[in-house]
Amino acid sequence: MNKTLLLALILLTSSTTTFAGNKKDKKNNKQEVIAPLALTNQSDSASYAVGMQATEGLVEFLKQSYKVDTAYMADFIRGMHDAQTHLNTPQGNAYEAGCEIARMAQSRIIPSIQERELKGTNITLNEKAFTNGFIAALAKDTTIFTNTKAAADYKQDILAGEGIKWLTENAKKPGVKVTPSGLQYKVLVQGTGETPKADEECVVKYEGKLINGTIFDSSYKRDPQTSEFRPNQVIKGWQEALCMMPVGSKWELYIPQELAYGSRAMGNDIPAYSTLIFTVELVDIRHNEEKKVEPAKTKNENKTKSSPKSTLKVSKKK
Repeated sequence: MNKTLLLALILLTSSTTTFAGNKKDKKNNKQEVIAPLALTNQSDSASYAVGMQATEGLVEFLKQSYKVDTAYMADFIRGMHDAQTHLNTPQGNAYEAGCEIARMAQSRIIPSIQERELKGTNITLNEKAFTNGFIAALAKDTTIFTNTKAAADYKQDILAGEGIKWLTENAKKPGVKVTPSGLQYKVLVQGTGETPKADEECVVKYEGKLINGTIFDSSYKRDPQTSEFRPNQVIKGWQEALCMMPVGSKWELYIPQELAYGSRAMGNDIPAYSTLIFTVELVDIRHNEEKKVEPAKTKNENKTKSSPKSTLKVSKKK
């Protein structure tokens, strides 16, 4: 049995190497020949036989899960051989971790950053450049950027720059007004009512979108269509605008990132450093002295379904 299995190993190694060689002769690539293993006892023979059986269905798995081209199976075998030799050594563990992180960067990290942080911009991450920057940070290579903060600042300049360019052009449009803070707005309907104070409840209807036109929130799609906020609860751009709007007004707001969420990405809907556009209607003001004390509700009334909540994020400052 030992001689038979040994012969099988020799033939398998030879045929595999020859197969790969035939496929890659044109590229002048020489494949490493793996030395056959001598099976000296029953355990060796059984292990070898079980190993052969364990490959059933492996080729299809490699093709589907790892996108392996079967023309390069000799390289797969060489990889297994190298792993067997270096596995669980400090160098081997580090190398394997590098390979795994590279795969994660390609399949998960880059797509996630593209979706979470760069959505709505004209920037598309280049995998090779991303990887070079990744490696440079780990190797403390300051050829292009002096440190991680410089890279972060550069990313901010790119992302915020999209909004700055858009706002510069938008400010030139008829009817657009610009406040000292940088907030831009356009009066669509001029109301004649009171203007709210920062701590008064405002009844509003609104729609929010990115500068590329993507709508991320809209009270018009809810029932009821109104939402209630105090100006001092919401982002600075909203706070400034609401305290200037008479009841009955409908304005379009163009809010720079520094008056919105700045470096914070709000879930998957609003990328970091986003310039935001809001259409806002100020329907009413709930004056503090006008707030009514509601009678205690019965058990059945307490179980009634509440209206959907707005997804407009409020600031932590009150």
